[in-house]
Amino acid sequence: MAVNPETFPTPPVRYRPRLLTTGRRPLVGSDTPHLRSLIEHATLELVPMKSLDRAVSELLPARSISMTCSPARTIEDTLDETAKLVADGHTVAPHISARMVQSAAHLSEIVDRVHEIGTREVFVVGGDADPPGCFFDAIEFLDAFLDLDPNVDHIGFPAYPDSHPIIPSEALHAALHTKQAMILESGRTAHVSTQMCFSADQIRQWLLAEREAGLTIPVHLGIPGVIDKAKLMTMGVRLGVGTSLRYLSKNRKAIGKMMTQRAFQPDQLLRPLASELLELGIGGLHLYTFNQVATTEAWRQRILA
Repeated sequence: MAVNPETFPTPPVRYRPRLLTTGRRPLVGSDTPHLRSLIEHATLELVPMKSLDRAVSELLPARSISMTCSPARTIEDTLDETAKLVADGHTVAPHISARMVQSAAHLSEIVDRVHEIGTREVFVVGGDADPPGCFFDAIEFLDAFLDLDPNVDHIGFPAYPDSHPIIPSEALHAALHTKQAMILESGRTAHVSTQMCFSADQIRQWLLAEREAGLTIPVHLGIPGVIDKAKLMTMGVRLGVGTSLRYLSKNRKAIGKMMTQRAFQPDQLLRPLASELLELGIGGLHLYTFNQVATTEAWRQRILA
């Protein structure tokens, strides 16, 4: 199903780019206006862990940041780091993990803190806290969160083209469309960011099916930045994206491509999807940096130079 690009405000697109050819290129992006725009406005995901201070020091001015909510820390830690980055001039969407919210009073405190920080966007995840606090999943959280009329204009949430280790695909599909409806009916805008998946074909088929089923909001393509392969594997499992990484163990071709380079390159997933980004309604790029910001920013700037 073709998607009208003017329904996707981030980044604004008012043109139809020529298609990227399949010839070999050292980098992908500079000859496709929409893809170049996605790379220019890409969101960098950071993790609140020991390496965060170094990662922040490597950021270019006025970047778009997605600040995760670590299961080893608290939502308040995420909001503290968000406040610092906003004060430094960055645009930041803090993650709020539904299962880490302990009570209705805790939720009210979170809403008040988000308002105090001044960020107008949050990213809502279910999370892995076990046992959970007062919410079992992101839908329960969103119901209570929206009922408080928070001072946010936009809410993002994740999607799983490569399935989930414990949630059936049918439940993931239903939740995706339920969250879209809840947020849009509240008068806010929304987007969905894909969890890491190393198969362009799987991403394409998943998205085509969801578009046909009624998914209308922008999809931000979640891709690792320029990450050392060993770090990508170890950090991915540690941070809960092992399902996506397990794709590599089942796909010899993908493993072969990774093994030819010391680091994963975003081009490996962007190139095969480049000619279909507008048609699929991909309105953003979400780069999982695992706090390796410098290498990812260097890759981004090479394309934009």
